Amino acid sequence: MNLQNTAYALLAVCAGTLFPVQTAANALLGRGIGGAFAATLVSFVAGLIVLLGLNAVVFKQWPNFADLAAQPLPLLWIGGTIGVVFLSSNVFLASRIGVAATFGFVMAGQLLAALLIDRFGLFGVVLRELSPGRVAGVLLVFVGALMVRLA
Repeated sequence: MNLQNTAYALLAVCAGTLFPVQTAANALLGRGIGGAFAATLVSFVAGLIVLLGLNAVVFKQWPNFADLAAQPLPLLWIGGTIGVVFLSSNVFLASRIGVAATFGFVMAGQLLAALLIDRFGLFGVVLRELSPGRVAGVLLVFVGALMVRLA
């Protein structure tokens, strides 16, 4: 692995540390305002405000209406819809099975889906074959999640 790829891997690890923090904070918020869905709504509104501000000041990546109209309708909805399900599920589960167990199982599910996306070249990604090592890696994460939950 070269230096750039190492830096990207570390950035991914750092970004990954934010998900359990977000989940734990939203679980606490949910207990205070009426549930996981309410907390998810507040989180998405806050995220939208931050995203609009950052985009206006830093990134300036506004989509062209013609480009948006040319996209398949499901593609426009899938990311946000999955985000709601993902965040709400995490907030709901964190207060019931714990943040560590929630994210152990979430990571196992993410890796399983990622293997399938790679294997079949879904969403235009480069096709990558399954290998015993890749499958074993996902199984190890799942076993680790079980150990975190049951130990």
